[in-house]
Amino acid sequence: MRVLIVEDNPKLAEYIKIGAGKQGFSLDWVATAGDADTALATVPYEAIILDLGLPDMDGSEWLNRFRERGDTRPVLVLTARDSAKEVARNLDIGADDYLRKPFEMTELIARLRALARRPGHMLSALIKEGNLVLDCSLRELSVADHVVPLGRREIDGLEVLLRRAGRVVTKGALEEAIYGNDEEVSANAIEVLIHRLRKRLIEADASLTIHTLRGVGYVLSQRQE
Repeated sequence: MRVLIVEDNPKLAEYIKIGAGKQGFSLDWVATAGDADTALATVPYEAIILDLGLPDMDGSEWLNRFRERGDTRPVLVLTARDSAKEVARNLDIGADDYLRKPFEMTELIARLRALARRPGHMLSALIKEGNLVLDCSLRELSVADHVVPLGRREIDGLEVLLRRAGRVVTKGALEEAIYGNDEEVSANAIEVLIHRLRKRLIEADASLTIHTLRGVGYVLSQRQE
């Protein structure tokens, strides 16, 4: 799950990136509302963590504009403003949830996972396709009711492919979903990851496999006997 952090405190942003990263989230950080607009226009983020005290625009105002554009991606608001009236105002504007500062990392992770399970968003906790079941909350794959051990990036890649099962996913789309902006990605990183993931699925006797369309991308679809 790729998340954008909009927060002007670099220490807090780094704390969130490290803590959430250990739980399987891929996070990018921007410090201003303007940079958030730019990032969201170019990267398919699945959720947003928004601080209200931004240097170039009040976070509430940005959130209101974001919703007026018709964007329904879930937004978790971070706020030091603890009045019930302020919290209610932001929920009315379009925040999906809020978390008061200071907060524990375990609570932030739980809130993000809850957003992923909330109906009406493009995220769902369980993805089922063929005899595969991916639990996005537990970061766990089962094939025919047997757990298949996968690394964090393998889970990330499989989630993207499962959400678009039967459709072509380009190499660039996989890179954007799996790696953060500040991570160096080798030229063959996606090919290596797909090779490992395909091997794991074959070994688990999965009913789906990853087909390579050379020069185009990858498709997760039924395995040909």
